[in-house]
Amino acid sequence: MEIDKVIIERWRKSDIVLLGGSAGAFRLLFTVIRSFSPDCEKTVIIVIHRKRNYISEIEKLFAGNANMKLKEITDKEPIRKNTIYIAPANYHTLIEKDGHFSLDVSDDVWYSKPSIDVTFESAADAYKDRCTAILFSGANRDGASGLLKLRNSGSLTIVQHPDDAEMPDMPKAAIKINAAEYIMRTDEIFEILGTN
Repeated sequence: MEIDKVIIERWRKSDIVLLGGSAGAFRLLFTVIRSFSPDCEKTVIIVIHRKRNYISEIEKLFAGNANMKLKEITDKEPIRKNTIYIAPANYHTLIEKDGHFSLDVSDDVWYSKPSIDVTFESAADAYKDRCTAILFSGANRDGASGLLKLRNSGSLTIVQHPDDAEMPDMPKAAIKINAAEYIMRTDEIFEILGTN
């Protein structure tokens, strides 16, 4: 399947890649991270809903499957290229305009902390049209309004086609409010991410 050249050019222009998901997204994201080459010159940030106060092995599992350096985000950490970051449990992750992360302990958003919306909205302010954001499977509406803000700021916004999503609520919520510039099948998403 051939992807539109405009999408590829916008993808190549992106400095940061945001990947959001919840129920049904873990296995897919585990595979997605293999798509990034170690010299892709992008920052990849994964925000996935995680169980509260539950020690997760997600970083170890993902790191063993990644070609780039992978780590959990820490407060005030500088944002670096050629790194995959995972938002930690029990905090909201914000992307600051001066190029670092900050962690926030405010209330849950859509019963979730980390919230996809919080990270996406902060990225829209910091990166504008130098961002690609993809929203995957999930069982609630988190991520939809953040994706809309990203789209309005000029970012490339993509949602997994609901027919491909194990839990289609999250993609459908984004589509409903016109946050998704492109609705793509999983194989199309992989095709874009594999393009340097």
